[in-house]
Amino acid sequence: MAGAAREVLTLQLGHFAGFVGAHWWNQQDAALGRLAGDKELPGELCPDVLYRAGQTLQGQETYTPRLILMDLKGSLSSLKQEGGLYQDKHLDAAIAWQGKLTTHKEELQAKNPFLQNLLSAEGVMSSDGVWRVQAFPNGKGLPSFTKAFSPTPKSLIPPEGSIKVWSDFIHVQLHPRSICIIQKYNHDGEAGRLEGFGQGESLLRDPTYLEELEDRLHFYVEECDYLQGFQVLCDLHDGFSGLGAKATELLQDEYAGRGILTWGLLPGPYTLGEPQKNFYRLFNTALGLVNIAAHSSLVCPLSLGGGLGLRPEPPVTFPHLRYDVTLPYHSSALLATALDTITVPYRLCSSQISMVHLADMLSFSGRKVVTAGASIPFPVAPGHSLPDTLAQFGGIIPWTPLSACGEPSGTRCYAQSVVLRGVDKTRQISQLSPGTSPSSPLHACTSGEEVLAQYLQQLQPGVLSSSQLLQSPCRVVPPYPRFFSSRLNQQGLILDSTHNGTAVETIPVLTTLCSSSLLHRALSRLAGELANLDLRRWASFLAAGVEQDDMEETIQELHNLAQCYKNGDSLIN
Repeated sequence: MAGAAREVLTLQLGHFAGFVGAHWWNQQDAALGRLAGDKELPGELCPDVLYRAGQTLQGQETYTPRLILMDLKGSLSSLKQEGGLYQDKHLDAAIAWQGKLTTHKEELQAKNPFLQNLLSAEGVMSSDGVWRVQAFPNGKGLPSFTKAFSPTPKSLIPPEGSIKVWSDFIHVQLHPRSICIIQKYNHDGEAGRLEGFGQGESLLRDPTYLEELEDRLHFYVEECDYLQGFQVLCDLHDGFSGLGAKATELLQDEYAGRGILTWGLLPGPYTLGEPQKNFYRLFNTALGLVNIAAHSSLVCPLSLGGGLGLRPEPPVTFPHLRYDVTLPYHSSALLATALDTITVPYRLCSSQISMVHLADMLSFSGRKVVTAGASIPFPVAPGHSLPDTLAQFGGIIPWTPLSACGEPSGTRCYAQSVVLRGVDKTRQISQLSPGTSPSSPLHACTSGEEVLAQYLQQLQPGVLSSSQLLQSPCRVVPPYPRFFSSRLNQQGLILDSTHNGTAVETIPVLTTLCSSSLLHRALSRLAGELANLDLRRWASFLAAGVEQDDMEETIQELHNLAQCYKNGDSLIN
């Protein structure tokens, strides 16, 4: 897009949101480094949508995420709350007291070996105590990952046992205004936990935390030329669902007309033998969905679990991945990869689609809750074209559901946004010899965009579909998990047999964001489970600030939301 970028401010609320966000920003950073080192790669995505340019006190140019991150005490490990880019040990706050001073200094946790090796590949700590990032061709002080990660040294692959918190593997430098730690609650331990929706709501009724959030919002928003909106990554399973509800309400009140897209995150499946934790998760998810939907342009639950309710459901599977759903490091990587592609429409350099336009297309008739799906990786084989690959699916849905709402078969789709990335120009259409008849209508298309649009029309006739096709793939360099099948080559293409070659560095990805009657079934079941519970057994949850009337109103609102998805025109096979 010519002219100024349409800026987006990201909010990450919660520890699992921190995991997803860490992978998300690592992938953005990897894409930036790749773009700097590869002049042939098309600049399809505008990084200024998500990043801001700045300058340290020493005059060094910086390029950091436009981000506000809220988490609990004990979640940062060795990461400093103020970050490392802007520190200056020679600048001390003025102290009026002239008497004797006693300094108490807390010993810093040592960085894990992975972060130490990664940082040594990206920059150095100068003699004046300031982190100096290596200079690279893009002029924004960002490391070129073509140099840092090809080939991948074993020292740059984090041992999975070393990842305890999201700050153990994030390697993006953050602005001092990004991280806000809630000292009132603990990340670890049995006591002082942020467990309930009411606790999260009350945090933003406290002037201390409310003013802190407002100050950070004003800092980032006031420097934007054209703020298109906010993307909110929010944990739904714990008290952060309440904080997210109040945060989106604040955004709606303060920044009317801007897009607010909320991604409600749920870690792995329910744990048997932990009834209180599971019931709290159910309550928080229901309250969060209803209240966040009321204040957002769009809300989408994201999870690798099979369902939102208490009934144990197997997690989703991907044919070419061997991931462990119980590891937040693994599950958050997949959700971040899906988000990186789902959000493409409002991050493109050339597209006029904004967050508000995307939300309006999907949320008509009160349908403000949507579902997501992804094919990770999208199964392209060497020598096969996009028409070849899509034709092989026949009438089968090519993506895996990612919203814990069940399988979409037999439901009706109202509107969808589909993005396919990682298919280069030579593979987008069928290369037919002169005089050769196309084997299908897809093989007769003259552009990749036409191929994708026609495929979606065949799959779901009459559905309002927006589709985007990108050449640039998704980067999955370390610290992204190494859970790919041995049948994938370096570019993420599917081979006929296993190989022992170079590790996967990029993958094609297909995603969908969909409004469908699947949500009628999922939201109705969630309301039914809540209605069947005796809330008096969970007085501790109600004591945390949620009234019995609030729960009854939530059940009714879930039924009302579910009714919006009852009828449709296009059946998903």
